[in-house]
Amino acid sequence: MTSIKAKLIEAIETVPDSILEQTLDYLEYLKTREQKPQTLSQQVPQKEGEPILRGSKAKDLLKFANTWQGNDFEECLQLVYDTRSQTEF
Repeated sequence: MTSIKAKLIEAIETVPDSILEQTLDYLEYLKTREQKPQTLSQQVPQKEGEPILRGSKAKDLLKFANTWQGNDFEECLQLVYDTRSQTEF
């Protein structure tokens, strides 16, 4: 038995069941993640010659400018003012 497995078994013997349950869930998650390769980037169709957008910038949002639909703009804006936090630098 490897030293890692021995250490795990030793730790398992002294841990409460609640922690064991969480540990088992995490171990199963890691196993499924290892089995399924992440192919998300391959699933996204891309048109030839079209740049890949890595990060969102304010400039990207300009295409939506002046497109507000609905009559709750002032209410939504007030919600932003009421719930925003101070910035710390």
